[in-house]
Amino acid sequence: MSVATDSKPLLSPEELAALAADVAATPIPEGDGYNVGMRVQRHELAAEDSRLGVNLASIDMVNERFIRLFRLGMLETLRVSPRVNPTRAQIVRFGDYLKDLRPPLSVNILRVAPLRGNSLAVIEPTVVFSSLDSFFGGFGKGVGQLPAGRLFTLTETRIIRLILQIMFRSFKEAWAPLTNQLDFELVGSEINPQFAQIADEADLVVLSRFEADPGSEHAGFIDLVIPYMSLKPLREAMSSRLQSGDANSESDKAWQRQLVGAVQDASVEASVALGRIELSMAALSSLQPGDVLPLRKPELARLSVADKPLFDVEVGSLGPHAAVQVVRAVAPPTP
Repeated sequence: MSVATDSKPLLSPEELAALAADVAATPIPEGDGYNVGMRVQRHELAAEDSRLGVNLASIDMVNERFIRLFRLGMLETLRVSPRVNPTRAQIVRFGDYLKDLRPPLSVNILRVAPLRGNSLAVIEPTVVFSSLDSFFGGFGKGVGQLPAGRLFTLTETRIIRLILQIMFRSFKEAWAPLTNQLDFELVGSEINPQFAQIADEADLVVLSRFEADPGSEHAGFIDLVIPYMSLKPLREAMSSRLQSGDANSESDKAWQRQLVGAVQDASVEASVALGRIELSMAALSSLQPGDVLPLRKPELARLSVADKPLFDVEVGSLGPHAAVQVVRAVAPPTP
């Protein structure tokens, strides 16, 4: 679409050529001009800002909880308990993540409800083959480098499905302290990650990598890749510490009552100071048995616990025993 206008240029082509020739013949000295000392910071209006909203520390805590659940699930289902080491969750460009991957891989496209978009679960073949070997009574040996176009057999695909089911259950339970609404669903599978475009190459994704060592010569990895924008609805829950439950739950209130009762049953040693005498060192060193020290008894004595004054009391007796009666509390000393 073109827009017609009647405006004319301020300078003719001849005048523009003369101005350009004059500038070329007489260069502007360095440092002259306006705002030459200003610093420029690049800013892209369409770019995502990874500093806003997603607390990676909460994701790290979720991943640690996932590892415990995942190992138990693998042991119960596939008779293998791999050593799984988490790496810190990180925010990367999706294109940068794809550059480091080499097919064949078990690339599984997931729908994580109620989050928007699709996510990825990438399983390295070593994890698949070691789990397959252990399931059929082997020693969990992995596999070396495979041809790029090598497809997974039906048996290997079945093992992958079992691993995914364990992952889905473990992740759902691991995320429960933050949200109990996540539900994982398998959408499709590929062997080449280039065919699983869940986001543009410039978009940000949250990468959680788990390095699995099933006991073979080659360690594998399992990746969970979630688009950064998909986690934005959970940023309020992820901005605070990961908690295991509601602080106002009935179990917490019962625990508080038991703690208060246990503290009230504790015994303390109290002392009552009937008076105070100030002596010089010379007078103290000259004291002999039988000497009498004059003591002006105060109106009230001071009751202390652990050398901290608590109450002013009156000294008296109760039957055959000496006793004190609390008169008033003592204000704590100013630090």
